[in-house]
Amino acid sequence: MTIIAEPTEEFPYQIRSFPAKSAADGVEPASAKWTEAVAFGFHAGAPEDLDIEKSLTSEEKDGRIHTGAYAASALDGAWDADYPVATYASYRKTVNVGAGKLLPAHLISAVTVRPTHRRRGLLRTIITADLRRAKADGLAIAALTASEATIYGRFGFGAATHAATIEVDSSHGFALKSAQPGRGIVEIAEPGVLRELEPRIFNRVHAGTFGSIGRQDSYRYRVSGYWNYGKPGRDRTVRAALYYGQDGKCEGYVSYRVLETETPATLKVIDLLAADHAAHLALWQFLGSVDLVQRIRREGVPMADPLPWALADKRRYQVTEVEDHLWLRILDTTAALQARHYWLDGTVTLKVMDALGFAGGVYRLHTLDGVGTVTELPASEPADLELGAAELAQLYLAGVSAQTLLAAGTVGELRTGGAAAVDAVFAAPVPAHSLTDF
Repeated sequence: MTIIAEPTEEFPYQIRSFPAKSAADGVEPASAKWTEAVAFGFHAGAPEDLDIEKSLTSEEKDGRIHTGAYAASALDGAWDADYPVATYASYRKTVNVGAGKLLPAHLISAVTVRPTHRRRGLLRTIITADLRRAKADGLAIAALTASEATIYGRFGFGAATHAATIEVDSSHGFALKSAQPGRGIVEIAEPGVLRELEPRIFNRVHAGTFGSIGRQDSYRYRVSGYWNYGKPGRDRTVRAALYYGQDGKCEGYVSYRVLETETPATLKVIDLLAADHAAHLALWQFLGSVDLVQRIRREGVPMADPLPWALADKRRYQVTEVEDHLWLRILDTTAALQARHYWLDGTVTLKVMDALGFAGGVYRLHTLDGVGTVTELPASEPADLELGAAELAQLYLAGVSAQTLLAAGTVGELRTGGAAAVDAVFAAPVPAHSLTDF
């Protein structure tokens, strides 16, 4: 256990961290109460011991670190002082920064503050200390997915990718333009096979998807219906289908459930991973052929989804929602910019402001043949663009253009044409996309 902060008169909380760890003789009380506090913060049911055991076993594989803020005492009848009033978790995965380059990233999850202890600096104390440790460990970037969009900008995070929720009319007449999108075949499978297939297929997709973030171990259990947070038992409504290429190897899968109580009857996609375009279209052709279903719903869809262009009737495809998804925080500007792949050559200079002191400075970025070289310059050097750490994170994966941010008033152009020059350097052939919630 690591003590991050001791209580003082002005800040009457102890903040401590400990690794997620399963135990052969039952759930450790500290982990159980931390997990209960997380469930409370996200309005989930109180977790059962079996749920906590499965969660801890999976989180231990990810190397997750749990952090909690603990009050010195508690009133009689209330949750005791061993329940954290704020929770926070972190672990390490990779983010695809283009052309298959996988950059180690510091991931943040399970952020809650009990309503009775808000506005006392708990999150600021925890997240600042955590980001400082991550940078000291050599991490150039941190990432999270946000339940609320107004919390993390003040800590230098910016929305770097977006995703859509779609509904596809699969009633009579559903068809793809190509009757045989691939030469492989789709077959029904026992969902349990996804516990082994998911990591293997995901790693292939992750390596080929700009903006993808590494998945936590629990994903393979969720998509297979084996267990999910708050639901430790088997979900027998989950179904699965696999796509096999010409060589007979599995190249993709879809897991789903049918919601017959909805009108019209709806098939909800839980997860769809495809190693190539043929697998993606073949799996959608299968979904469109499922009997007694008139609508297919899928969340987390790429902004450059090819499916509507593959449908014989494009109007069957409706985007019902678009939300920010992956949020990034640059911790080391030089390392982050030099790690990224660039599709165009050019030179731009950025003046980065960072209230937390991690990423600030003046940086000249020169890109050639996909490689970025960064030179840190004196503060007096002229720059093309002035921006904050959050805006740098938004630009990092080309999630928004500098010219759009200029029009929004969140960046400043220090040289005429500077925003356009930045866009030319950061441009990507397709919008970045993350396949992972955490």
